[in-house]
Amino acid sequence: MFDYLSDRVQTPDGESMVRDWVDHCGAVGVIAMDDDGNVIVLGQYRHPLGLRLVEPPAGLLDVRAEAYQKAAERELAEEAQLAARDWRVLVDVVTTPGGVSETLRMYLATGLSAAPVPEGFSFEGEEAHLEHYRVPLVELVDGILAGRLQSPSLVAGCLALWAARDRLDQLRPADAPWPARHEVAALRSAAPMPDQDTEPAEGDSGEQRA
Repeated sequence: MFDYLSDRVQTPDGESMVRDWVDHCGAVGVIAMDDDGNVIVLGQYRHPLGLRLVEPPAGLLDVRAEAYQKAAERELAEEAQLAARDWRVLVDVVTTPGGVSETLRMYLATGLSAAPVPEGFSFEGEEAHLEHYRVPLVELVDGILAGRLQSPSLVAGCLALWAARDRLDQLRPADAPWPARHEVAALRSAAPMPDQDTEPAEGDSGEQRA
């Protein structure tokens, strides 16, 4: 799921530098909203911070060849015991581009119904102590802007939904292309061995390694 890498890279002006970074498998998250405008969120302990964060259902893309939407459906069933009739893409995010290659896709899921826990899933570690809440979207947005809510998946998903609330029919379909993820995968497959210099192709631009 994760690799810790050290690359020696060459900038366009000829400077050589070493960059340490984490190669991440990627993740999906779900802003699941019920018919009353409440969002399903979880209270989950995050040890690196020593905090219990309020988060949406989310998880890693760690099942080989699993479609992105299917991964989101699985996470919603595992963590919230819910299924959804309608799915849309809310927003795509690169969470920590200075040191981690993680790409995150947040979905909007509506038309909710109860679902069983997927076969083979067991509640262990932090997931054994999840707290479940249904919170009006406006309260989550207020909490984000006040600095009380800081989970990146919650911040990105809720603010994107708030911005799009009057044009939900314009959101991308659930199977929309995910360009950043494919670009990261292409860079990964072409990545040099550690300590091998890399030099950008002439005319390269955009969010690529120097």
